Amino acid sequence: MSQEPSGLVERMEHHQIAVYLGAMAAGALVGWAAPSAGPGLEHAINPVLGALLFVTFLQVPAAELVRSLRDGRFLSAALVVNFVVVPIVVAALFGFLPADQAVRIGVLLVLLCPCVDYVIVFSGLAGGSSRRLLAATPLLLVAQMLLLPGFLYLFMGSELADIVEAGPFVDAFLILIVIPLALAWTLQAWAARRPSGQKVSDAATTTMVPLMAATLFVVVASQIPKLGDSLTDVAAVIPFYAGFLALMAFAGKAVARLFRLDAPASRAVVFTGATRNSLVVLPLALALPDTLSVAAVVVVTQTLVEVLGMVAYVRLVPRLIPADTAAATPVGP
Repeated sequence: MSQEPSGLVERMEHHQIAVYLGAMAAGALVGWAAPSAGPGLEHAINPVLGALLFVTFLQVPAAELVRSLRDGRFLSAALVVNFVVVPIVVAALFGFLPADQAVRIGVLLVLLCPCVDYVIVFSGLAGGSSRRLLAATPLLLVAQMLLLPGFLYLFMGSELADIVEAGPFVDAFLILIVIPLALAWTLQAWAARRPSGQKVSDAATTTMVPLMAATLFVVVASQIPKLGDSLTDVAAVIPFYAGFLALMAFAGKAVARLFRLDAPASRAVVFTGATRNSLVVLPLALALPDTLSVAAVVVVTQTLVEVLGMVAYVRLVPRLIPADTAAATPVGP
């Protein structure tokens, strides 16, 4: 049993789930009590999210990426569960969604993109291989940005071109992926050569939990005021999101078994298949026309459902994939 951490940062890391739930609750309270603050808070989403992804990438050594590409079985399983199985599951559930176009676009945006940030935390809490997920993060990010437009077209058809522009996708890719990743690798190179660089790197990595909490707070507080008369439609997607989480637990396990992964890697596959990239796709939803503004709230709703679902996942996934059922031929270390 680990000792109770003494420092503030250590305590926040030790109680991450409570910190995230508290941040969302505080954001909801601010959103309801001071709706006029919403537009200002919305401008803070990209900067705080970019900082969060920078710290996430900082934990992925550039040298590890080449090695991760050799971990073919795990990467293949992660790609299959996210870009083959997830679209099939979403297609099976799609007909149960409200007919509102904004709701449907919001659901598609968020469910078709795998998470790359707090999935690493929750997977680790459940005994999943956080290192493998970290190493796979850039690949999953690039893959989802390349595939998302095609997936949206498959689900929405030709009407998609009338409401979605390519510009926001390109901007999000540059601001939230290319720039943070380049800065993270630059800092890694500095840290490898200078003690001062290592100190800066170490200090930056301690901000992961506070930045995640800040991101959740800003996102929820800025979007709650937009609910308006759409509360019924937004509430209707909650069972849909919950059903997705339930289905993906077993779908992820099946994919992991197909690729003969060991228990930690199998749990990581379950988590990457279930958790979605709501924070990164939110800027895409915010860039939609005003008539589709509810899409952003639908994306944020998924975050609320998912974080609660992850509390259950942390307890249930180790039972779904016990340590003593590791595959006979495990993947690399």
